[in-house]
Amino acid sequence: MKSLLLVLCFSLSQTFAQTAPPPALANSGNEAQEQADLQQALNEAGASAIDRIRALELHVKKYPDTKQRPQIVEAIAKAAMEANDNARIARYGEMVIFNTAPPDSSDKILLLDRVIHALLDKPDVMRANGARALARRYEADVKMLRGMNEPQGHLTPVQWSEELDKAMARALVLEARGAGNAGDPADARRLAASSWSTYPTGEGAREAAYWLAQLGSKAEAIEYYADAFTLEDSRTTEADRASDRKHLGELYTAVNGSEKGLGEVILAAYDRTEGLLNARREAMKAKDPNSMATKISEFTLPAIDISAPPLVLESLRGKTIVMDFWATWCIPCREQKPMIEQLETHYKDAKDVVFVTIDADDEPSKVPEFIKDQGWKDSGYFEAGLARQLVVSSIPTVLIIDPNGQVSSRMNGFIPDRFTDMLRERIDEARMAAKSQP
Repeated sequence: MKSLLLVLCFSLSQTFAQTAPPPALANSGNEAQEQADLQQALNEAGASAIDRIRALELHVKKYPDTKQRPQIVEAIAKAAMEANDNARIARYGEMVIFNTAPPDSSDKILLLDRVIHALLDKPDVMRANGARALARRYEADVKMLRGMNEPQGHLTPVQWSEELDKAMARALVLEARGAGNAGDPADARRLAASSWSTYPTGEGAREAAYWLAQLGSKAEAIEYYADAFTLEDSRTTEADRASDRKHLGELYTAVNGSEKGLGEVILAAYDRTEGLLNARREAMKAKDPNSMATKISEFTLPAIDISAPPLVLESLRGKTIVMDFWATWCIPCREQKPMIEQLETHYKDAKDVVFVTIDADDEPSKVPEFIKDQGWKDSGYFEAGLARQLVVSSIPTVLIIDPNGQVSSRMNGFIPDRFTDMLRERIDEARMAAKSQP
């Protein structure tokens, strides 16, 4: 599963590759000339983040009273993130964060994370205290997101809660590092342990182990290093594991005189961390059957009509499935619906073809009334995380799933004149391909 920083900050990350200037100024006198100069400078910078930074900084130097300073500062911060320029991330990122109110969504969390990390890049008490304060804001923002009515990024409520736990664990790790670097190892140890209990991660265990060792609690530090070394964590690199193993061996030898018996410690840590993760997985699955689904057939879609049973996609194995992803705000979906119903009638005697209507609204509560107002006979199902799994990024989208459970066709958008013929051709192609397989 993608991390919260990727899922929640999609809109921010999409702007990284854009080279367009901030909103245009009024076309009057010097302002029009400034806009023309900025446009030319950015065009010449092209896709290079380094050149874009240079162009924007030169522009502010040339036009120190520019009305676009806030937008330009944010653009420099984003370009600095692309270029991994920690000095500029810290400098410009702090300006953006302190000049904006706490977000009502997550579009600033990625920037906040990177600014804190940049401040902690150098061992400096003042920078560490700044990072510590920003990490507290990070915590506050995650708590605010937890209070939102609807999950973001087409996550199910359970997946959303899981990602928020990961984000909170990350905020606590950064706060721990800031506290320790500012000269408060006891608080760093407390915060790191809190991160681990919120959501077990390699960096949380690693941080706790480091500060425990600094405080002389070597036996407890050994356990945390062993946890960091054995934990299944996609954010932990091979270099991290090598470092964890090195510190683990050194600390264990310092306490016991040699590495004799360390293997048992590592095995115990493996069982311990695997047990923690399995317990979380089982708890998620109990609350939401789709929380751990990675294949189409593993999803169960709740019916929009609460009196109807959910659709277990495993039950459709061996059939050609036509999935129509729509939303209440999608005008073309309303025109497309009768055409799909026409095709359903065409294939009504074909036992190997199934049509599934799937709503992809962010606010499911509004959907039943909308369907009633439209007079649609088939209310269909909520997507329940399937849209994210299948990377449905535009509406309407029609997917054809072949009898082997693979996507055989993807129709993004709506072409009225050709829609019915195109969809029928692709359905027949999927059916024929399945029949021709041995």
